[in-house]
Amino acid sequence: MTRVLVTGASGFVGRRALVALRRRGLEVHAVARRPPGEQADGVAWHAADLLEDGARRALLEHVRATHLLHLAWYAEPGAFWSARENAPWVAASVRLVEEFADAGGERAVLAGSCAEYDWAAAQPLREDAPLRPATFYGVCKDATRRVAEGLAERLGLSLAWGRIFFLYGPEEDERRLVASVARALAAGERAAISEGSQRRDFLHVDDVAGAFAALVDGAVAGPVNVASGEGVAVRRIAELLAQAAGRPDLLDVGAVAGRPDDPPEIVGDAGRLRDEVGWRPGFSLEEGLTQTVAWWRDRERTP
Repeated sequence: MTRVLVTGASGFVGRRALVALRRRGLEVHAVARRPPGEQADGVAWHAADLLEDGARRALLEHVRATHLLHLAWYAEPGAFWSARENAPWVAASVRLVEEFADAGGERAVLAGSCAEYDWAAAQPLREDAPLRPATFYGVCKDATRRVAEGLAERLGLSLAWGRIFFLYGPEEDERRLVASVARALAAGERAAISEGSQRRDFLHVDDVAGAFAALVDGAVAGPVNVASGEGVAVRRIAELLAQAAGRPDLLDVGAVAGRPDDPPEIVGDAGRLRDEVGWRPGFSLEEGLTQTVAWWRDRERTP
């Protein structure tokens, strides 16, 4: 039976990936520094710090997983783009792949980012588009992929690299774009955004998790964009949130200054995910944003 070890299992994507993998009938093991109090049914939890060599090796020897879904990384909103904490995760991720193979692992799927691409390249971005990271985070993700792919080839390990574009959904950190606007609107507060002409590729977090589960349960190797394939203006995202909340009067477009270095468009080509992996999203943008606003509204009502 396929036994999957999921790192970053208590995170925004990780929690949902556990459910998506279980739905596929896989045996799921989850690891986090501090496993959550509420745990998904049928998931075996393990506590370990993956940045510690001994703890990581002991975990892999104990679980003896056939498949690995590596989502763990430094992800403090805003700070992660330039934080030096990205660097230790490059080394730890590469060692994780090597030690996973040494423990009998067969297939690894790692989470990458659209930040690896040259954002000035022709859109939508295909997996073979130029790579020119504009941030330290992107540099570290790109370096991890390059070394992990080379190592996997030497070890005879099947490896896929899922490049996440922009995600959103219930339980997202409110310091991120969609969550900040949805929370404010649900609370009856003014939601200030930039003029919002920049186009981004957004995918519901449940769909992101489902795409990774499909990658784990498949055989496609190499980079795969985890994206919708459609670019939507940030202003349109905010308008749909305001519409779902019934409070378009609270949306303050242009109140936040735009960044001069903000790329006008970052959109992924989802052809490989659709045609080779055989996966399609379950949420339309309107459905996902409506659900997100409803979650924040329920949270506001909960004492």
